[in-house]
Amino acid sequence: MSRKAWVQQIMGMPISIHLRGKDVDSPMVAHVVEDAFDLLREADRLFSTYRDDSEVSRIRRGELDPGHADPLVQQVVTLCRQAGELTKGAFTDQLPDDQGVLGFDPTGLVKGWAADRAASRLADLSGLTFCLNAGGDVVVGGTEPQPETAVDGESGQSNGGSGAAWRVGIEDPRDRSRVAQVVELHHGGVATSGTAARGAHLYDPNAQTFVDRGGSVTVVGPSLMWADVWATALFVGPKSLMLRFSEVAGDYRAISL
Repeated sequence: MSRKAWVQQIMGMPISIHLRGKDVDSPMVAHVVEDAFDLLREADRLFSTYRDDSEVSRIRRGELDPGHADPLVQQVVTLCRQAGELTKGAFTDQLPDDQGVLGFDPTGLVKGWAADRAASRLADLSGLTFCLNAGGDVVVGGTEPQPETAVDGESGQSNGGSGAAWRVGIEDPRDRSRVAQVVELHHGGVATSGTAARGAHLYDPNAQTFVDRGGSVTVVGPSLMWADVWATALFVGPKSLMLRFSEVAGDYRAISL
């Protein structure tokens, strides 16, 4: 059983793809991996708030009506609306710019959504399992592995053998040199929200301010996009939101640190 990894800087972060199985060096595998990266580049082109020519930037400036935007942008608009409803408003796609003016910014959903799209391309590879790491949020899948190996989905470091679940380390938000917990899974996503890495960058729409407190929330479940949405919502939202989470997100679990 072979292993191979690729890393590219896309969407302002390192994104890595790890494969294990047979024929990881084949031209066909390389082509599919590049296709997956291309889907991520497409998301950056459409949704980046740092690119003046992205459709999100044009929407924020009032130059483009969302109803006339690319179909993928319209899809994300709909998903953001659903996320807001599911989380009782704790998730929002209306974020303040540098002047404090609220505008359309689906960043909190797009990374997981884009990673899930790229992962669906990797799932086409027969006889291989994959781990896609987008800035610390991880989605894994592929052909059901045989229980013999484990690879750390966060660092991409192999610990030998072949098969088995991917192992994703959850960083201790109070000591970033320490792994607080390890999640093992064959399929699904792991997303973490908190302030340890980027400071107060998560916006609480109810308090209308950025959250500046310690700790983190990690959510594990079938879709990285929804895991990421819920991790953000549970971190910024009231404690009572955990009850809502347990009622409507039965396939997901949350880890608070």
